[in-house]
Amino acid sequence: MIFGLIAASVVLLFGAVYNFMSLKKPGFYPPKRLLKKRAALLASIAVVCILLGWTVTLFK
Repeated sequence: MIFGLIAASVVLLFGAVYNFMSLKKPGFYPPKRLLKKRAALLASIAVVCILLGWTVTLFK
């Protein structure tokens, strides 16, 4: 369970970074507003997953 939470947070962080990097590309299809919203959502879920993983590790 701990490994799953940490792995999910890493994958979500990579997705957030990809969306942030896509903001700099010209002519990228999704509007910049949608990319910002998606990146913020992915990053916030990643933070929640990593915090849950650390909490489970502490109380294990």
